[in-house]
Amino acid sequence: MNFAAEALKQENYIIKMRRYFHKHPELSFKEYETTGKIAEELKKMDIEPHFYDGLTGCYAIIGNKNSKTGQKTVALRADIDALPVEEKTDLPYKSCVQGVMHACGHDCHAAMLLGAAKLLKKHEKELNGRVKLIFQAAEESCHGAEGYIKRGILNDVDVIYGTHVWAHLDAPYINFEPGYRMAGCDNFSLDVYGRSAHGSMPQQGADAIVSAAAIIMNIQTLVSRRNDARRPLVITVGQIEGGQNFNIIANKVTLKGTVRTCDAQTRQSVEEWIRETAENTAAVFKTTTKLTYQYFAPPLYNDDKLAELAKNAAAKLYGDKALRPVQAAMGSEDFSYFSEKIPAVYGYLGIRNEKSGAIYPHHSDHFLADEEVLHRGAAMYAQFAWDYLNQNTI
Repeated sequence: MNFAAEALKQENYIIKMRRYFHKHPELSFKEYETTGKIAEELKKMDIEPHFYDGLTGCYAIIGNKNSKTGQKTVALRADIDALPVEEKTDLPYKSCVQGVMHACGHDCHAAMLLGAAKLLKKHEKELNGRVKLIFQAAEESCHGAEGYIKRGILNDVDVIYGTHVWAHLDAPYINFEPGYRMAGCDNFSLDVYGRSAHGSMPQQGADAIVSAAAIIMNIQTLVSRRNDARRPLVITVGQIEGGQNFNIIANKVTLKGTVRTCDAQTRQSVEEWIRETAENTAAVFKTTTKLTYQYFAPPLYNDDKLAELAKNAAAKLYGDKALRPVQAAMGSEDFSYFSEKIPAVYGYLGIRNEKSGAIYPHHSDHFLADEEVLHRGAAMYAQFAWDYLNQNTI
């Protein structure tokens, strides 16, 4: 089976759906209309959508009901939420929701999976197993996938496949590689406590702002001096809040930041590194600290055999030249919660195209996607599922 030609016939449908989702974006855990539209489209295909109480998004099953028991199940996942970004494009289908935009491509993912649903439904009786379609809410929250896992979404699933349109890869190329592909995401909040005094007499107080500034600088040395240089690590302080007035020595400052790493050992060490550095630095300035550390999405890991299966599927559809290398990213993706539980593979579909103006990064208020490649994403969803279920290569 080769789904390339069939997916191309669905191109207009896929683009139409993508533009609908783009025009009607919804934030994490609030994807009510998006979920409703997806369910409506699935029902048109004679595919029954299923829902979880207290969670947006949905899932559905495609499979040969006459297959023997004990059949394999492969899950295909698309995320569906948007971002709190005010769109600044001139697209005729630009967001009609103020301050909300599909600036990461999740509109493309939902449309591609609907396209794949059409392809797989057409060949349902030929499938040697089941395909579970997962239209996942709240990826941008870093916790959306967790909600589905807690409700049992993976209980009957053997492997899972996901994909992301990628602004850093030229259209129409595709990438799948084994091993760690995206970093884990952990966030922290650090309170620095000082003692107020008049701004003209700093010796009578303990300056939380100066202490916080020193902590920020010293935290960066963890990356260059404490961490093993062979293990990627990013520590970013992205927010500072503190001070009461221009002439008052600040008695409190709050730093908020994020940590990204692909290595499990490093990930478990960073919290203590930050706590130790903050406390020791603060003591120099007669201040104190309190660290709140939150573990979010783990690193995303691609199973070796599934990555090879996906690469073979891409080559089958579009030839070996369709594949391009892409370095592992230090960004995070909550698909990693799935990859932590069962064998998984996650890949990229290039959407960068200078001729069409698709040159902006993810989360940009000018984000664009080359829509002419989206049918390839649908074909890849379908081809991977078909090959896994029917070729018995794993």
